[in-house]
Amino acid sequence: MYKTFIIARMEYLSTLKSKSFVIIMLMAPIIMSGSGLTMKLLENKVDTTDKKIAVIDRSGVIIEHLVEAAKTRNESEMFDEESGKKIKPAYIFESVEPAENQQSQQLELSDQVRNGSLHGFLDIGSDVLHPGENQETRRITYHSKNSSIDQVRYWLQSRINIQLRRLRLAEVEVEESVIDDVLTWLDTEALGLTSIDEETGDIKDAQRSSEIQSILIPVIFGMIMYLLILMGSISQLQSVMEEKSQRIAEVLLGSVKPFELMMGKLGGGVGIAMTVSLFYVILAVIAVNYWGYEEFIPYAVLPWFFVFTFFAIVMFGAINAALGATCNDPKDAQSMTFPALLPVIIPLFVMIPVIQQPLTGFATGMSLFPLFTPMLMTMRVATPTGIPMWQPWVGLAGVIIFALFFIWVGGRIFRVGILMQGQPPKLSNLIRWAIKG
Repeated sequence: MYKTFIIARMEYLSTLKSKSFVIIMLMAPIIMSGSGLTMKLLENKVDTTDKKIAVIDRSGVIIEHLVEAAKTRNESEMFDEESGKKIKPAYIFESVEPAENQQSQQLELSDQVRNGSLHGFLDIGSDVLHPGENQETRRITYHSKNSSIDQVRYWLQSRINIQLRRLRLAEVEVEESVIDDVLTWLDTEALGLTSIDEETGDIKDAQRSSEIQSILIPVIFGMIMYLLILMGSISQLQSVMEEKSQRIAEVLLGSVKPFELMMGKLGGGVGIAMTVSLFYVILAVIAVNYWGYEEFIPYAVLPWFFVFTFFAIVMFGAINAALGATCNDPKDAQSMTFPALLPVIIPLFVMIPVIQQPLTGFATGMSLFPLFTPMLMTMRVATPTGIPMWQPWVGLAGVIIFALFFIWVGGRIFRVGILMQGQPPKLSNLIRWAIKG
């Protein structure tokens, strides 16, 4: 046991003192959150080039409204009130008379979009006011280089439908003063559940729910755990392979048993991962408090996060150390990396549906499978939906059992593989070594 502690301490300190580890530890959060940070930095860096759009209004009832709505928008939204700086592009609509040959006209306008003289063009069917059975005459089509995510399309869709509703109400002689009331749009607020204050016993109003609680926090927990598993367990494969190929393991085995060597390396990996996890959590809590979002810190989830992270690294680290002991060179290690990563990658593929619907049979079943439990169960616990308390406890029991099993199997494979030279890491060999030792 003492020798195992010495090896674990050596592994821990040697990694902790390396410059590459410090750089990776500091850069990983920046890289993982790079997309969000970039979006935040560039949120005001929008294209303010005026958008000229040609409109073929076959109905004859929309174009005038669009011109007036665009004029109002350009006057009220195009410039920042304080600085006077242009922050949005102007929308400029140009009416185009419908041609007899619709395809030829659309081709001509498409060429103008390609050469940059137009941003896009809108083709409004003749029967949009009273859509009939004819699908072609009731269509409204918007054409641009990237129409599916073009902000102009979203703006047009809202304004056109509002105007069509106004015209339909006017036809049935609804008073103009009533139309605004009829068309008033009310948003549905997203709130949590009403609860009782445990200290005072008073009823607490439901708090506003947000995407941060529902999506972002569970995703952050999942991504941090993924990073820690890579750092603390997957790296064991490469580390053990290097020591075996450089004959360092043979020297160490002169004074320690193979199982002690494996557990020492595993202990070092666990120590590194838990140190990094504590660093990230403290850093995140400080940052969130600084930004004024302290109410979003899920303190109740943190114990589950640390416990699941610990056993996940033990579980995956044991089997990866064993796989590394069977590899003779970097080529062998490379061939074993993907199978070792697969149980860690699969939870990332199902992460979003599990977070969106954490109580479904699919989410429950996936999170109770021990290889996927650490990441998926932590994310389910972090959602505001809430899950039955027996599920994380059962999941934890499964992970502990699998971790002990992987240590036992990994120890048997490690004992044979670490001294085996020239033998490729075949599945048949791994099974034989695991059974016979």
